[in-house]
Amino acid sequence: MKPFLSIFILFISFISSGQSFTLPELRFSYDAYEQGIDAKTMEIHHSKHHQGYVRKLNKAVSESKLENKSLEDLMMYASYRTRSVRNNAGGHYNHTLFWEILTPTIENSSPGIINNNLERAINKSFGSMENLRKELSNAAAKRFGSGWAWLVVTPNKELVVSSSPNQDNPIMDVSDVRGIPILGIDVWEHAYYLRYQNKRGDYLSAIWSLLDWGVVSKKYAAALNNPLLVKIEKENWPEINAFHKVLAQTFHAAEKGDFKPIRALSGSLYAKAILLQDADIPKPLMNPEVSLALIRLEKKCFSLNKLIVKNAKDKSLMKMISAVHDVFHEVQGLCHD
Repeated sequence: MKPFLSIFILFISFISSGQSFTLPELRFSYDAYEQGIDAKTMEIHHSKHHQGYVRKLNKAVSESKLENKSLEDLMMYASYRTRSVRNNAGGHYNHTLFWEILTPTIENSSPGIINNNLERAINKSFGSMENLRKELSNAAAKRFGSGWAWLVVTPNKELVVSSSPNQDNPIMDVSDVRGIPILGIDVWEHAYYLRYQNKRGDYLSAIWSLLDWGVVSKKYAAALNNPLLVKIEKENWPEINAFHKVLAQTFHAAEKGDFKPIRALSGSLYAKAILLQDADIPKPLMNPEVSLALIRLEKKCFSLNKLIVKNAKDKSLMKMISAVHDVFHEVQGLCHD
């Protein structure tokens, strides 16, 4: 009875521990992509590299107590995650997208035919499909070292081409171009080196023949109606993220009785409050209440910095940094209403 009970408890603990990310299956066999990528590369890329990202992601998520977070959430706040969570969440998401948009053949009767809506959007943004191909290939070719080239739907529902290093992607708050990627090209050497060696350009030409524009079209339509676009636009406010990081470094230390960070960083906190108040507020967040709260936040930071200059006592500093913290959370609350 006791052994059974122990097994039962372990089972309950396992299923209660949160989601576990898994390796997706490819749509076709490894050798089906031979027209562009050899079977051995596909096998190693999928079963070794991608599997490694999945395994390391589950471990990193468990260690960070983030089992209840979605993959989307892990990436949205990548700058606040551990390096392992950021790299492996991106690695899992990026490769999953990559496998989904590859197909061995493009025939008139296949799902590879581009949708009219996507074709119009491409022509509007790039002039032609050939121009898009040039921009994507250029972004991929010029990505120094390892990384990705992307076709992205931005929060204003336009198409742009971008690239990112390592396993970063446009969903992440570390990305210069934010949005939902609907096409990604892997330019890590493990994606092409067995056949193409150092000839990345030849690999990029071959990849173009494997892209399933039917799938990309579906991803475009889904992205346009995805609430994530609005969420990204709301969160795409670098000045508030910069302020938050300094506030976190100072307030939480002060809570524990350590006032050295706030005495050292009060000037930086005030400077970032000024930049935040002067910055453009993302469109979904624009309203008078947010603007007024930002003005009060700057005034509180000014008062805090003034106390630091006067070498005020810790008790006074704690009261003022708490006031700054409260106003900042008021701003956040207004932004998420």
